[in-house]
Amino acid sequence: MSRFNSVSLLALSGMMVAGLTALPADAQEVLRGRIVDGAGSPLPGARVNAVEAGTDTSTNRQGEFSFSSVPAGDLTLEVDYLGFPNARRIVTVTAGTVNNIVVTLGEDDQALERVVVRGAILDGTARALNQQRTNDATTNIVSADAIGRFPDQNIAEALQRVPGFGIARDQGEGRFINLRGAPSEFTAISVNGAAIASPDATTRAVDLDTIPSDVVNAIEVSKTLLPFQDADSIAGSVNLVTRSPFDKRGFRVNFSGGGSFNEIGDTNDYRASAVVSNTFGSNEQFGALFSVSHSFTDRQVDNLESNWDVREVNGQDVFFVDEIVFKDYDTRRTRTALTAALEYRPDDRSQYFLRGNWSRFEDDEYRNLLLLDLAAGGSNALQPGFTNSAGTWTNTRIEKELRHRTVRNTIWNLQAGGRHDLGATRFDYQLSYNESEQTYPQRDQLLLRSSQRPTISYDYANPDEPSISLFQTNEHLNASAFAFRRLDQRFEENITTEWAARANVELDGALFGNSAEHKFGAAIRMRETERDDERWRSPTTAAFAPSSTVAQLLTGGPSKNFGYNLGTKINEGLADHYFDSMDGVVKNNPVYIRPAQSVASDYSVEENIYAVYGMTRVSLDKTDVIAGLRVEHTEFSSTAFRLNTTTNTATPVANSRDYTNWFPNLTARHEFNDNLIGRLALTRAIARPNYPDVVARISVGDTPPLTVNRGNPNLRPTISNNVDAGVEYYFAGVGLLAANAFYKDLENYEFTLRTGDQVFEGQPATFIQAENAPDGFIRGIEFTWQQSFSFLPGFLGNFGVFANATFTDSEMNVGRDVGGRSKFPLQGQSDQVYNASVFYETERFNARLSWNNRSDYLDGIDAEDSRFDLYWEGRSQLDFTTSFKANDQIEYFLEAKNLTDTEGVRYFGSRQRVYERERFGYTVFGGVRVNF
Repeated sequence: MSRFNSVSLLALSGMMVAGLTALPADAQEVLRGRIVDGAGSPLPGARVNAVEAGTDTSTNRQGEFSFSSVPAGDLTLEVDYLGFPNARRIVTVTAGTVNNIVVTLGEDDQALERVVVRGAILDGTARALNQQRTNDATTNIVSADAIGRFPDQNIAEALQRVPGFGIARDQGEGRFINLRGAPSEFTAISVNGAAIASPDATTRAVDLDTIPSDVVNAIEVSKTLLPFQDADSIAGSVNLVTRSPFDKRGFRVNFSGGGSFNEIGDTNDYRASAVVSNTFGSNEQFGALFSVSHSFTDRQVDNLESNWDVREVNGQDVFFVDEIVFKDYDTRRTRTALTAALEYRPDDRSQYFLRGNWSRFEDDEYRNLLLLDLAAGGSNALQPGFTNSAGTWTNTRIEKELRHRTVRNTIWNLQAGGRHDLGATRFDYQLSYNESEQTYPQRDQLLLRSSQRPTISYDYANPDEPSISLFQTNEHLNASAFAFRRLDQRFEENITTEWAARANVELDGALFGNSAEHKFGAAIRMRETERDDERWRSPTTAAFAPSSTVAQLLTGGPSKNFGYNLGTKINEGLADHYFDSMDGVVKNNPVYIRPAQSVASDYSVEENIYAVYGMTRVSLDKTDVIAGLRVEHTEFSSTAFRLNTTTNTATPVANSRDYTNWFPNLTARHEFNDNLIGRLALTRAIARPNYPDVVARISVGDTPPLTVNRGNPNLRPTISNNVDAGVEYYFAGVGLLAANAFYKDLENYEFTLRTGDQVFEGQPATFIQAENAPDGFIRGIEFTWQQSFSFLPGFLGNFGVFANATFTDSEMNVGRDVGGRSKFPLQGQSDQVYNASVFYETERFNARLSWNNRSDYLDGIDAEDSRFDLYWEGRSQLDFTTSFKANDQIEYFLEAKNLTDTEGVRYFGSRQRVYERERFGYTVFGGVRVNF
């Protein structure tokens, strides 16, 4: 720590000296103001040029700007905002006082009326593009209006429209994101600048289906980092900006609500949200806001899984299926969120805030399962003559199961802080608390097994809908053959808490005769994680069976899956009554606990990150250059438990490590002209290991050959050296044509290695452990085209287009031969990701047809045999939205999602070997928005 403290003091002292010596000697006047439209809505990202002072700036999210040193007297302000003609104002700056003005675009008759922006789609686009254009780094902004014009219920789905993003889905809903072909863990998520942790114990990637999209005011995506940002963002960072009462002053009430029809199961969803906001006081110095969002979905999902293996026959490898699983899901999901903000602005120099937000996602799922264990009779039960697509097994086993699983994710944080503008000096500070929790309050599985052992033939000539002889002979429909096999129960809880504090100081000055801004600061993040996993299994004796007969249990209605008749579902009510009655019998008896799965999964982690940074932004005519350095010191410690399988006793095993990383930064932005921007960034970033991968744990399966999952305390963080370059052309109306290239050179990339033919405690075993690959890379290029066709005559001028395409390539080199390979692609990386949207908009009506596509991507690596690498098939989806404003307060809308009825498919190595096929159908949603 002594070295870190000296580094901290040196960095802070150096930047303070640099900033103070750079301050201008001559006293200047302060000018502050706001840029708004005719309705009083702030215009973020507007470029404001003080002509006589020879300086410019841009407005923040509330449309506010500030000049710390302008001369007294008449001053010409030029305002440039996409969507309005350039505006010019003459203001009088009074000496010895803080000058405040409000500039309203479109208020006079001198061609200042809005000429392009007519409705919500273009208005949201203009706000986003203006901020992107003036930002120092490469960014994408998604405004609340833009989010509301897509049928995207959560943050992950909202991000799929942004260039470079692909999403991973669960039962049709977006959950995790992949930015620029990188793993989900490479993108940090924050709320109002404060990092949030993942509720999922297995990954640092945040489950973005937990947070509904209608609680944010904007989503800020930073694809290149600046020194004041946390460095744990190799791919980029996503900042969720919640609403502020000062976004639009005065009293406001907004409401939205509606319901849907779902194709599969003829079920219905509903959602509703409301926002109440007000500014008050003699000078509107106080602001308060409260919002609530709630949604409920009732979906039925068809799922079919097939497990493949390979065997050598007459010198040739022949693939075969040894297990087929049909899963019939009835899923009810609720998503609830609350946000609140209290803000106080006693004058134009100071701001104080207290913000909070809380989101909960609950997935209450009943899964009826039909399992065909083809290999239950042993490997010799596979009859000779099988081919790569067809085979016959004798002495198979049939099982039916009902799993009732409830998973609950909760993410909440609280932030308090302030900002002070003293003219040439500005400083801000923030204290925040985040808690992310994932619990499984119920995870019960009732298993029934048939006494019949039929011969089953299969044919995967059509890998999506294989022909299976059981559905002609129908042994699985004989309810009298099924009997109780066992009960599995499980409880899991993962809680992560983080206290964080940060402070920043900005100093205006000059460097080598050019205007400059010096900025430095410090941050601390203190995180703790606890995981508890408890599993129980009953004996197979009749004493633990349900009191209901099997015939009574199998009264839950017909179960069908992709046209296969699976028989009858297990009755949910009877099953829940049985599960409740067994809680005190199985869970309270230590005899039935599964120690190898329970104890070995538990761990606790403490991780503290201390950071300091300094940066200088200098303006060289048309070029802005930022040079800086960030230093982060990480202290990590963990405790896991090692199980003695002979005595069933657990011993705590601790490990710890400290490390310091340096993150230099050089960022340049050049204006070839007002609308043509060039960008270049040389940056460095980090991705720390997932907690289960780095704690000293060993989890062992209970059937030989054993599967042994081991943590790796020697695992190092992944470091990436990044080069980004791009050019952006902003159309005079509302539009953008851009190309951005990137290259990420990876050191110590984390990957999971599966090694067979090992021995653990005298038994054959397969080891699974995370390791570091010495090097790797991600490279690619993004293209973006957004344009309103307002230059076309008549109604054609109401059309417009949004389109983007991202092309990526990746590789990791593990440094040795593994299963005949030393180089692998990165998981989650699609070679191509596309978005295309065509819209039509007038002042009262808009409609948009949107298409999203990502190509195949790797989901899991089989290091021993590349033919069993697991891939997600590329997927396209077509969505439609439309709305009509009846008046200034009421708007009706309609959304149609997944009109192409596209499914989710995973396969082993070849599309012929389908592992999983899932269908969730289309959804049509209608509702109303009310604004006062």
